[in-house]
Amino acid sequence: MDPTNVSAGHPDRGRYSARRKTQVVIRLLRGEDIDALSRELGVTAATVSGWRDHFLAGGQSALKMRQEDARDEEVMRLKAKIGDVTMENELLREEQRRLKQNLPLASRRSRT
Repeated sequence: MDPTNVSAGHPDRGRYSARRKTQVVIRLLRGEDIDALSRELGVTAATVSGWRDHFLAGGQSALKMRQEDARDEEVMRLKAKIGDVTMENELLREEQRRLKQNLPLASRRSRT
């Protein structure tokens, strides 16, 4: 019996590799009856349906991904720069507030 052939019965019920599950899903997508297929495999129709749903979600996710291009590195660099400038502005605003209120600009650390 060929272990990669899911139509050859269910020699090890309950444990199916990703490859075997993929073969089952492809059979479903080609139009095989889910109830007949689940009986053949010795699993519930809900299990087979879950495999199909996960398979399709993974494919959909893969299609949403886009290729990185040279602009991505520049975008990351600019976002980091924006973060630096934002932090600098916050520090300057705090310094300005302290000056207006005649507060010390920085609290002193003890030398212990």
